[in-house]
Amino acid sequence: MKEKLIELMAFCKGLGADYVDIRVKDIWTEQISAEDGKAKALSSGRSVGFGIRVYVDGSLGFAAANDLSKFEETARKAYEIACVSKDLQAEKIVLAPKPVVVDHFATPMEIDPASVPLSDKLDLLLNCEKIMKAVPGVSRTNSGMGFRKEIVIYCDTDGSYITQSFCQSGAGITATAIGNNDAQTRSYPSLFGGDYSRAGYEFVIGLDLLAHAEKIARESVELMNAPDCPSGIYDLIINPSQMVLQIHESIGHPTELDRVYGSEAAFAGASFLQPSDLGKDLVYGSPHVTVVADAVCKEALGTFGYDDEGVAAVSTVLIDKGIFKNFMTSRDTAFKVKQVSNGCGLADGWRNLPLVRMTNINLLPGEFEADELIEGINDGFMLDVNKSWSIDDKRINFQFSCEIAYEIKNGKLTGKVFKNPIYSGVTTEFWASCDGVANGKSWRIYGVPNCGKGQPMQSARCGHGSAPTRFRKVKVGVADVK
Repeated sequence: MKEKLIELMAFCKGLGADYVDIRVKDIWTEQISAEDGKAKALSSGRSVGFGIRVYVDGSLGFAAANDLSKFEETARKAYEIACVSKDLQAEKIVLAPKPVVVDHFATPMEIDPASVPLSDKLDLLLNCEKIMKAVPGVSRTNSGMGFRKEIVIYCDTDGSYITQSFCQSGAGITATAIGNNDAQTRSYPSLFGGDYSRAGYEFVIGLDLLAHAEKIARESVELMNAPDCPSGIYDLIINPSQMVLQIHESIGHPTELDRVYGSEAAFAGASFLQPSDLGKDLVYGSPHVTVVADAVCKEALGTFGYDDEGVAAVSTVLIDKGIFKNFMTSRDTAFKVKQVSNGCGLADGWRNLPLVRMTNINLLPGEFEADELIEGINDGFMLDVNKSWSIDDKRINFQFSCEIAYEIKNGKLTGKVFKNPIYSGVTTEFWASCDGVANGKSWRIYGVPNCGKGQPMQSARCGHGSAPTRFRKVKVGVADVK
């Protein structure tokens, strides 16, 4: 394969290309789900193909194919697209420099999920379903797990040749109680299919789904009989299961530099940030808020050795003690702000172009014990697991709904729960209200396997780490509160 790819790059250069890079990907996936105690769906598949980017006089041509015998035909198509694109060129594309690398990288995998019998995987889900269904009042149960293995080859005309192998595993369960014109759901370990990591089947074992099945089932029934969360201005502690989406939507997406330049404006929106905000000490949050884009975080879903442009994974500080410091960039966007790429040029599979994508966007631990955060609240709530969300196309105004709110009074959890908690805010004002992050003892990272972006849409795999985090005077509920 290496010889073929070197020959292909020489062929492209012979056509007149200035720069070429090629990605070959071999992807295996498996999805298993159950519902109400029965197997619901099983799908598995393999996708093998390659994508070629060709640059000619500052214009890009891209082509892809799933037939490895069509290397030259596909390369010629990419070259022709680049030549035609020059007629519409508004400005030349310039790629920020990067080192030449020859290397191999692999994520850890103790148990290959492809080697685990399907019957064992399904038995685990059905046993979870059995436990949840046994709780009186539970009306519906769902469970699922998913796996993805990738072999990736990257090469370019600068001389880089990189091979990588990845394994992704994850699972989750939900229980729903229905009655009185209402339905309440509890999920573990989070919503959107559960939690995922760059690891083998050992990660699913470590989630210990069976041990949590009864608890979430009972909480779904408890929520059916619970009152709606009060509306007002309250102090909140947001657990990592909800912080994952708060970070993703109000920090991750706004700091993607291609979105800042408007490339997503017609589809997923833009950002309130501007390129000129670099170096201006823009206040994004309180001094308790330090956020990094960390592609080298151990076993997290957004971890890799090199992105799909051959740039090495790094950890980049996005917000330092509340001050905005950096964007996530690709080679073409980094050049516009006179930087080198910080390795966020990622593509979904082989058929798509790399875009600026999140890696692991983590809120770093603070100095508080988790109990100290609770002790500092006289009247408020602890929120857990996202239920729904909304945020405007500039990532300024947001509203999130969670599955459950635990009441806090006089520095203690009372044991009372509320359903349908909703909180809202303005991004920078909300992060400025953060006055405490718990320490590393309760810090954990969640994997998001389905972040959508781009046209045609691509699904990215990223992670978000956080500990329980406290926010002051947040608007809770849908009423007009002051």
